[in-house]
Amino acid sequence: MTEHQLSEAGTGSGTDLEDARPGADYVDWEFAAAAGRRMAPAGPRVGRAQIEHLVGQLREATGRAVEPVSATSGLHVPEGAPAPLVVDRGGWIQANATSMRAMLAPVLDEVVARRRKDARTPSESAARFGGRVTGTEVAGMLAWMSTKVLGQYDLAPGSTPRLLLVAPNILAVERDLGVDPGDFRLWVCLHEETHRVQFTAVPWLRQHVLDAARELGTQLVPESDQLGQRVQEIVAALPGVIRGETDITQVLATPEQRERLAEVTAVMSLLEGHADVIMDDVGPSVIPTVATIRRRFQERRKGSGSVDRVLRRLLGLDAKMAQYRDGAVFVRTVTDEVGRDGFNRVWESPQTLPRAAEIADPAAWVRRVHG
Repeated sequence: MTEHQLSEAGTGSGTDLEDARPGADYVDWEFAAAAGRRMAPAGPRVGRAQIEHLVGQLREATGRAVEPVSATSGLHVPEGAPAPLVVDRGGWIQANATSMRAMLAPVLDEVVARRRKDARTPSESAARFGGRVTGTEVAGMLAWMSTKVLGQYDLAPGSTPRLLLVAPNILAVERDLGVDPGDFRLWVCLHEETHRVQFTAVPWLRQHVLDAARELGTQLVPESDQLGQRVQEIVAALPGVIRGETDITQVLATPEQRERLAEVTAVMSLLEGHADVIMDDVGPSVIPTVATIRRRFQERRKGSGSVDRVLRRLLGLDAKMAQYRDGAVFVRTVTDEVGRDGFNRVWESPQTLPRAAEIADPAAWVRRVHG
């Protein structure tokens, strides 16, 4: 936003990104956050009164979403859970730089440990220069992503998780779609509130997802003697990724790692599909124009420009779109067969989460969990 900046105090986990861990110099997170904020394009041009109205309506919509999401899902946000936070693009970048630092710390520690093992530890000045270069790459990714995300449940490793709503992006998309602003804002909040209830009503889920992601990230770090070969394989495969013939995650992982990645993807498919199903089930009763919003939103996803499509493929976002679709089919199929309470057994423990093969075969999950 160019006339006024939308922000709230306390965005994310704070601004101090210093770290004394072995891998701390691998990415200059302070630089990445600051550069990302500078690189992020300005949002829609609006005045102060319109900003205040937008923020107020988003806060109201998050409150309105709580009861119908809870009633439809059968899950309940515990008392004392942090309220959603309305942020601008810079606030989203800051929160995600902080969370990425905490999330990736064990992975970067492993990179440094392997370098030391092979006597390839760079000098302090070289390490800091490399951290600045990597920080620039991270900044570019965060700046681009900050224009795409409408809402996100920030898992905030080591800090307080909370739901973020990116106000300028919501405003930009509702204008682009030509839909009723109040209805669209509530529609977005229904989806994001479902993520909030997933991670707050199911106490073990957040740490399970964090642990799985960190374990997979550490496994994906190649041994030093394999690095050259892996780089060559990635470079050779990138044209296929850009053309949409393969997924970026298939390029970066070995067959064994892809099996583990498939299990993590199954959980993410469940979470995204469940949020879409709850949003669509609640929508008609509280959003008069929900059918128009859903139709135009789906059309917009298909209509991205060529450059946008390439970036989405390189960042694995096309795979995320498949997660919405596959996860929603799983949720609806299971619910039709065993009812809402029967479906909600997925939240009992990590063992009842769907396995990779079960996302595509919901009946297999029903047989395993319900007998």
